[in-house]
Amino acid sequence: MNRFLFLPMLLALTVVLTSCVDEEEFDDTPQGNFEALWKIIDERYCFFEYKQQEYGLDWNEVYDKYRVRINDNMTDDQLFEVMSDMLAELRDGHVNLSRASDFARYWSWQEDYPANVSDTLLRRYLGTDYKIAAGLQYRVLDDNIGYVRYESFSDGIGEGNLDEVINRLMLCQGLIIDIRGNGGGELTNAEKLAARFTNEPVLVGYMQHKTGTGHNDFSAMEEQWLQPSANMRWQKRVCVLTNRGVYSAANEFVKYMKALPGATIVGDRTGGGAGLPFSNMLPNGWAVRFSACPMYDSEGQSTEFGIEPDYSVSLTDSDFSRGIDTIIELARTLLNK
Repeated sequence: MNRFLFLPMLLALTVVLTSCVDEEEFDDTPQGNFEALWKIIDERYCFFEYKQQEYGLDWNEVYDKYRVRINDNMTDDQLFEVMSDMLAELRDGHVNLSRASDFARYWSWQEDYPANVSDTLLRRYLGTDYKIAAGLQYRVLDDNIGYVRYESFSDGIGEGNLDEVINRLMLCQGLIIDIRGNGGGELTNAEKLAARFTNEPVLVGYMQHKTGTGHNDFSAMEEQWLQPSANMRWQKRVCVLTNRGVYSAANEFVKYMKALPGATIVGDRTGGGAGLPFSNMLPNGWAVRFSACPMYDSEGQSTEFGIEPDYSVSLTDSDFSRGIDTIIELARTLLNK
């Protein structure tokens, strides 16, 4: 049994581990760079089987589709566009191609869906006298429900910060943690926060590592255990608010919380992002990032395409016109029952 949630080297979903294409030499030509990119993904990307099942992805067909667009007379801009389009076939927000002048990305996991969060409404609920503890903004709502807004797991939080926040909200009826729009950051912050909501070790998921160049060459499932914090812990109910903008380390946080009996997930399905990203370099110096280590929930299911909430709810136009956040209000109702 693995009593540690992650190996020390896996500190964040945004970790970038760089290596070179050393197994085979490719020319610094449009054709050489295209072949290098396709091979890197073919041998090291981790979701081929899953995405073949989900939407019929065939990486060999992708090669044939985009190879015909490559020629020796194309400009760098044209090459970048073709290779970016090819990577978009993976439908993965952790897959990027970058050069000095541009950054190719796939953001449809959130752009194709309602935002279900409004800065206007958040300012109304937080007011102007909310408290700030590192990356956390918090206050007590007028029905004695604690409200914590955490916009990015890239914003660090210390154990002392969390002790103070919990201590100040201790007399509240329940707690809302709003991570809508949180695109991820450091897994250590996600783990640190989730550890405040359990009194015993909890199996929250599994992880695998790539062991070979085949699409299905993976290690056995390794257990991910969430350890309870040695500091102050929350003992009442908590609602976590989500939308499609919740991705990467934030998606993992929702995965942890969903495994805890005292937590309820409220809002929209998360955006996903369940692969630990690594990176590599092409012959022309462009960098490619890709998902290399798949992670799963406590039932062994992939969360690459998101996690369903316990209560699915969206912001409504009628509530917005009255200055009401539909998702926050449902969480308050659940906590006040």
